[in-house]
Formats: sequence, structure tokens, C-alpha cells
Amino acid sequence: MNLPSHGSNPQHLYKSLGLSLPEKYIDFSANINPLGPPPALKDKWNEFYQEITVYPDPFAEKLKNRIAQKEQISVDSILIGNGGAELITLIARFLSGKKVVVVEPSFSEYEKACCANDCEVQYHQLEEPNFELSLDKLLPSLMNADALFLCDPNNPTGIQYPVSTVLSIIQECEKQNCFVILDEAFYDFLVDYESFIPYINTFSNLIIIRSMTKMFGIPGLRLGYMAAGPSLIAEISKYQPHWSINTIALLAGELCLQNEEYVKETQVYISEERERLFPFFKKNLFQVTSSQVNFYLLRDSTLKEQSTLFEFLLQKGIIPRHTFNFPGLEGKWLRFAIKSKEENSKLMEVLLEWRQLP
Repeated sequence: MNLPSHGSNPQHLYKSLGLSLPEKYIDFSANINPLGPPPALKDKWNEFYQEITVYPDPFAEKLKNRIAQKEQISVDSILIGNGGAELITLIARFLSGKKVVVVEPSFSEYEKACCANDCEVQYHQLEEPNFELSLDKLLPSLMNADALFLCDPNNPTGIQYPVSTVLSIIQECEKQNCFVILDEAFYDFLVDYESFIPYINTFSNLIIIRSMTKMFGIPGLRLGYMAAGPSLIAEISKYQPHWSINTIALLAGELCLQNEEYVKETQVYISEERERLFPFFKKNLFQVTSSQVNFYLLRDSTLKEQSTLFEFLLQKGIIPRHTFNFPGLEGKWLRFAIKSKEENSKLMEVLLEWRQLP
């Protein structure tokens, strides 16, 4: 099946399957904050409009200063990007022609960007259903590797790896002159999060990517940032086009960083919905990953592969994210975002209907 390689934009998914997009549907395929953007963003929107006649600051100084203050790092250790996707592309250009290892399953853009830059891409496959990360098992894959891509908390499983394990991997990679690209696009959905940002001052091989579009519900604006040692930031930033981040995205980013209560409110909401959904899944013989963020993998444990469930849900206007382009998953799971209470309840209703089929 020639399915879209990302979630969202469901019209393309239905078209690829020869189906008609229902008038009413719920898109569970995009991992965006179900509470939407912070209300303060709407309040300021008219003010932001006045700024579209002005070129954006190519150095994003105000936003970088806010991040530096929040994370207690140097401004020179930050690079603002047009979403995490641009930052991944910049890193791939920096790694052009190198040997890259991707811990799978993981975000498909790592491989895509690296292949476009003539990297030799290899996989280190984690075993389902627990997807445990082990340095001992990873070591053979690191032999002669130039870079390692690790998504934590992981997309698509939603699993957070133990801090001690991630640190041991960073330390081992430093010994082997191997960069570690730690993608933390969903870090702020974690209730108990221990930041890796301070370690950029200890490990010269560490590059951290963060998204601001997921938590703050602004994927249409495209905004993220990278944290690493100043020399790495200076080198990677050479590949970035001038004015790649628009003015409104920069202003929105500054505003969003001031909304700490909104982040806490989101974390509580997501946790409560997980606690409501996961027991239901277990009771009705649906297996889920031990996610700690705003999405999870699910499968019908009575089926070997999930295509029939996938198409049933689409016919009912429930749109999960397929996993055919995640190495090691190949469609054996479906990924769902945590949505509003009403939408999550509708999902449970439809899954019950599925379970009651003859």
C-alpha cells in the first residue's frame, strides 16, 4: 500500500485506499495537544498580524534568550528551527556521507533526511511489545557509527527510556566519537521529566531536538529548537536558509514559553485520559504500549496483523496512524493520539462495536 508517510491530512490517506473521506471524522493520527493552542495566543493574534510586514529576525534573538533563561544554557547553544523537521534536515546535511544508526521504531524523517544526504543508514531494532532499550544490545550497532538517532520519549510507542540508560549510551558514544541526536519532541508531555539539556555542557557529542508545535498545538506555524555545544550549533546553522522561521512563529514561541500553567494543565489532562483509556483497552483484549505521553500504539491482540481493524475504523470515521513505514512494526500496530474526552469516548464506543462483530 502506498500510504502517506505521516499522520494528519486524512484526505490523502483515504484517497490512497480508494475510500471516500466521511463528512464527520476524528483524526487520531496527529499527536497534537487536544486542548489546542494556549488561549493567550488567540488574544494576541491581532497584534501579531501587525508584524507580518516586517522581516523576521534571522537570529531569533528574543526567543533564544527566553529559551536560554528557561533552560539555563548559553544563547550560543540554541538554534531555532522551522519545526523539528527542518532541524533534522540540517543535522542530516551536517552528517552527509556518514554512517548513521537509528533506534527503531522511530520517526521516519531521520532515515529520509539522512538518505537524501548520502548517509549509510542502519537500524537497531527494539523488540515488541515492551521496546526496551539496552546499551549492551546496542553496542554492536555502534561499531564505526558516526551518529545515533534516538527519539525519547519515543514516537510511535510513547515510551520513555530510563535516564540512566540514555546517559550510558551518550557516554559510550562519546568514547567512540559518535554523535547522539536525542529527539525530545514530546518531552513536555511527561509529568516527571529529568532534563538532558544540562548535559550538552558535559558531552560535546550530544544534540537535542525539541518541538514547540506538539505541546502548544501550533503545527501550522512550524517551530522547534536545537540545543548543543556552541561549536556544533555554529557548524550546523551554516546549512540553515536565511529567515527560515516566520515572524508570527517567533512571536508565538515567546508567548507560549510563558504559559507554564497551560503545560501542567495539559500533563494532568493527558494522564487522566490515559488512566481512563488503558484499562478499557486491556479489558477488551486490545494491547497497548506503556506510553507516558499523549499517544500510544494499540493492536487487537486476537489478530496477527491490523489491516481489517484499520479499515473498519476508517469506515467509521476514526482515523489512526498506520505503522507500515515504521521498521519493525510494518502495520502490526496502530498509533492513536489522546484527544478530547468526547472523542476518546467515541473511540472506545467504536472499538466495542468492533469487538462485538460476529
